[in-house]
Amino acid sequence: MSQPTYTGGQVLTDGIEGLKKRKFTLIGMTFFIYCACAGGAFGIESMIPAAGPGLTLLLLILIPILWGMPIGLYSSELSNLAPVESGPYVWMKMAFGEFWGFSMGWWLILANYLTGASYVVLAVGYFGKFFALTPTVAFILKAAIIIIFTAINLKGLREVSVVSNIFCILILLAFAAVTFVGFANWNYSPVDPFMPPGEGVASSWGTGIAIGIWMYCGYIAISFLGGEIENPQILPKGMKLAIVIITLSYVLPTMAGVASVGQWESWGSDISGQTIDYASVLTLNIGKAAGLAFMAIAIIAQCAIFNAAIAAASRSFMVLAEDNLCPKFLSKLTKNSKVPLWPIVILGCLNLILVNLNFEILVTILSPLLFVLYVGLGFAFVKLRRKYPVEKRGDLYYVKGGKLAEIYICGGPLILGIIGFLVNGTEYFLLGFIAIVSAIIFYIIFKWIYGGFYKRDAQAYPLNPKTKLAKGDLGRFGYFLLLFGVVAFLGSFFLVWYEGSWGPEYYLATYGSGIMSNFWGMISIARWSGVIMLVIGIILVFIGKKVDPMND
Repeated sequence: MSQPTYTGGQVLTDGIEGLKKRKFTLIGMTFFIYCACAGGAFGIESMIPAAGPGLTLLLLILIPILWGMPIGLYSSELSNLAPVESGPYVWMKMAFGEFWGFSMGWWLILANYLTGASYVVLAVGYFGKFFALTPTVAFILKAAIIIIFTAINLKGLREVSVVSNIFCILILLAFAAVTFVGFANWNYSPVDPFMPPGEGVASSWGTGIAIGIWMYCGYIAISFLGGEIENPQILPKGMKLAIVIITLSYVLPTMAGVASVGQWESWGSDISGQTIDYASVLTLNIGKAAGLAFMAIAIIAQCAIFNAAIAAASRSFMVLAEDNLCPKFLSKLTKNSKVPLWPIVILGCLNLILVNLNFEILVTILSPLLFVLYVGLGFAFVKLRRKYPVEKRGDLYYVKGGKLAEIYICGGPLILGIIGFLVNGTEYFLLGFIAIVSAIIFYIIFKWIYGGFYKRDAQAYPLNPKTKLAKGDLGRFGYFLLLFGVVAFLGSFFLVWYEGSWGPEYYLATYGSGIMSNFWGMISIARWSGVIMLVIGIILVFIGKKVDPMND
């Protein structure tokens, strides 16, 4: 298929018909990104004993440089080039075509739809830390949070932004209080020890990087709303400011907290009250009332992330439906506020179910997706620079620096993404492939049922009459399986080196029974699954070249 010559300016500006655009202020954009990405430093408490206080502070500075900033930069550039809904899906299909675009969109849907309820569970968990809750009362509170923020999102993006602004101010004030009180009561060195005594370098760095990456995820959330932002040029400024604020809101309270109360090995994010956290800084130095007030902010923080998560997740299906890769009704907009009706309603109903489930296995399966997504978008960023040269973009924002900028933006996330994918744990590594490979299965199903790009333009996107899929899809499936087959096969050997000395006892003690309790069983499955994917991939590539050649 021939591509039209790019002459400059934005592309795909038509977007989804009927969406209401809203102009963002710099503060509004910054606070939305902050709520979507951070919502406070909650989670770093577990990083301190795992990596050591000194290494934790170092990683909180290094990770935004190698991970957060590159992602923020390519999100900003691509959101200005193609300001559309469900930006990551659209950018990937622009760069690599229908199948890879669908894979990106599908993985984002899984990650967004199936993990958002965890924020509600945490919010109610923080509440239950101070007030005894029966299961019935706990569910009522969860349902109330879901209903309230579903209603806010149905009102429109303006209301979502206003709530984010209010919540962000409260969260920042709370962590500013921790910072001030902690520094005013400095009793310990916040960098001693640098790493936990007796722990290996690989273990400390690996665990610290894995947690740290999670703390700096979410920078693509705003790109899901690109078609509703009237002034996308504000996004780069808001992104850079948000990254600075997030980094400071992580580093300063953590340094002040450890310097004040010490006991670095006792820090943790367990809501049972058996560990030290940021609230402890206020409780021990001011009183229980201050700690209670901070825990109220912790609840607000989870609600803020949940609010932003609904806004991002609900846009995931819209463009897929417009491209005939999922049911059409999912692109329907509300009459007045012009927001996606059914995706928001379905997400609300799904959350009412998911808040009653154990999230451990769910998060285990889905967490590797984010590493694949962020790294994949970096390569899409480079490919789109070739298709739409920055020299022709006029006054559109783009990242300066030429080839060096591209190496930085791809290289940092690639290195940390590989580390995060491998050191998150063998169960994360193994079961994550279920979610990854599911993209092929659902692509085939939706392509057969709804037609995909072929239904929109049969001449530009022809079908293979034998497979009823796009021409060249067999080869694409083959390369897909080859890529992830190599990762599974080689990753199994790395995990033996990384976890072999302690993994068998750890997984047996953690899970008790089942496949995730058997370290060597998981290694065997990963290794042989890799071999199978490699064999099938080679066969599909060979068959594809013979009977189903690619046309792009």
